Amino acid sequence: MLIRRETPADIPAVRAVTGAAFAKPETPVPVEVTLLDALRTCDGWLPALSLVATGAQDGVIGHVVCTRGHVGAAPVLALGPLSVHPGHQGRGVGLALVHSVLGAADALGEPLVALLGSPAYYRRYGFRPSTEYGVIAPDPGWGGYFQVRPLAAYQPALRGAFAYAEPFDRV
Repeated sequence: MLIRRETPADIPAVRAVTGAAFAKPETPVPVEVTLLDALRTCDGWLPALSLVATGAQDGVIGHVVCTRGHVGAAPVLALGPLSVHPGHQGRGVGLALVHSVLGAADALGEPLVALLGSPAYYRRYGFRPSTEYGVIAPDPGWGGYFQVRPLAAYQPALRGAFAYAEPFDRV
């Protein structure tokens, strides 16, 4: 498996992997596919933080992206969606993608990454409930599912309401 930056040629495969990863019988096109399409055209899209996992025989098998978010007026990152093709789940692809995007974000001097996801899954990456860092979720009902991971450039004064890139407001 290789983790690398997404290229324009990868976009159809990323859409297919995301669609397969989030497929439900009642939803022909999962919201995560529509969200990715919208994120690619917004100001919050950060090409350096859109990564794919490729298999030697299988092409793109996973994808992760971080987009620009804000805590108050301060720029931070939002992680997601994270997608792994169902045929490759449980093999460490998601683990490798998240570690890679966190390392890339840290190398770029980003202070913090936020996400909405399973605390049991994301705790292994150092994510904790946002309230531990004074970061307020866009929806208070998210509780402990809205989490943050400080990076090397994090400063404790970074506190306040979190805002995702605009396309997240439409999902």
